[in-house]
Amino acid sequence: MNPTVKAFFHEPTFTVSYVVFEKAGKECIIIDSVLDFDCKSGRTSTTAADEIIAYIHSQELTTAWILETHVHADHLTAAPYLREKLGGTIGIGGQVGSVQSVFKKVFNFGDEMKTDGSQFQRLFEDGEQIKIGDMLLEVLFTPGHTPACVTYKIGDAVFVGDTLFMPDFGSARCDFPGGDARQLYQSIRKTLSFPSETRLFMCHDYGPNGRDYAWETTVAEQRADNIHINDTVDEAAFVNMREGRDADLSMPALIVPSVQINMRAGTFPPAEDNGISYLKTPLDGL
Repeated sequence: MNPTVKAFFHEPTFTVSYVVFEKAGKECIIIDSVLDFDCKSGRTSTTAADEIIAYIHSQELTTAWILETHVHADHLTAAPYLREKLGGTIGIGGQVGSVQSVFKKVFNFGDEMKTDGSQFQRLFEDGEQIKIGDMLLEVLFTPGHTPACVTYKIGDAVFVGDTLFMPDFGSARCDFPGGDARQLYQSIRKTLSFPSETRLFMCHDYGPNGRDYAWETTVAEQRADNIHINDTVDEAAFVNMREGRDADLSMPALIVPSVQINMRAGTFPPAEDNGISYLKTPLDGL
C-alpha cells in the first residue's frame, strides 16, 4: 500500500508534521503536530495546527489517530487542540513512562504528575498493528534518541521521528536523559532493513549548506549516503562519532517548555489560583 502523505513544515522549529491517508473521504492519521510558541512572551497560538485542520477538512477526512513519535524537546505538540477540533485518539510509545519519570525529577513535579503514560489515550507496544480503513499502522520501538522513541510504518511510508535526518545531516543526538548511541545504531539498522524503495519521512530538517528544506528519502538513499550511518559504518564507529559529537551540542532552544508540555500529552500544567499555567526552569539542572 502506498498511502498519501501530506507534509507541513514548521520553519520556526524545523519540524515536519504529517497527515497520512488512503484517499479523500477516508480516515487519516496525524503525526508529530506543532503548537506555535513564542518563548519571549510565553504565548501559544495555533497557526500551524490550523493549517492541518484546514487540509483535513478540504479532503473530507476523518481523524482516527494523532500520534507522537516521542516526547519532543524542540517544539510543543498541538495534539489536544487537534483532538478537540477533529476527534481522534492520541497515541505514543508504551515506554513514555520512563521519560516522564526522568523529567519529573528534573522539574521536581509533585504527585499530580503521573509517570505511567496515562495522560495519553493509547500506549503502543512494540510490533503492534492497527487497521485504519485499508491502511495498516505498524509500531516499532526505536530507542536511542530517547528510551521511548517509536517509528510508525504505514504501507511503504515510514515515519522515523528523531532517529534519522536527511542523508546529508545524519542522525539524532543521544545525550538527553535515557539516550543511548548504541541503541540508536541498532534502531536505525532495524529501520534500514526495510526494502530499499521504502519511503522514509523525517521529523526535522535544517537545510544544511543552504540547500532547500527536504524531509523525504528512501532506505536505499540512507544506506548509501547517510553521513553518519551508511552501510560502511559499524556500530563502534557510530557510537564513537555520536558520543563525541553530542558532547559539543548545546541544548535545544525550547527543551524546557517542550518537555514539560509534551510529557503531559500536550496539556498545560494545572493552572494556579489566578487561572494561569506556569512552566519551571531548572537552574543548572540540564
